[in-house]
Amino acid sequence: MLLTSVLIVWAAVTVAFVAVMIWKSFVGINEEDTLLLSEGEAKEAAEQQELIAKVERLASVAKVLGIASVVLLVVAGGIWIYPGLIGFTKPQGP
Repeated sequence: MLLTSVLIVWAAVTVAFVAVMIWKSFVGINEEDTLLLSEGEAKEAAEQQELIAKVERLASVAKVLGIASVVLLVVAGGIWIYPGLIGFTKPQGP
């Protein structure tokens, strides 16, 4: 029961992680790698700064979700392995 609950939470977090990564790639498509120097391009520079800020926010969310996904997977593995370890180390009676 506990393992199932942890796996369901892990799946939800992993789906959210993948969705954020896909969204981040779509947002970052319009990011320019050029340096805007003229004053006439100030509006474009401001738009690029907003875009960079969005991508950085999504990157931090993706990092948190990725770490949570790995931690939940390790916890699920521990829950799955623990009963076997207990049964293996428990002395067998005659």
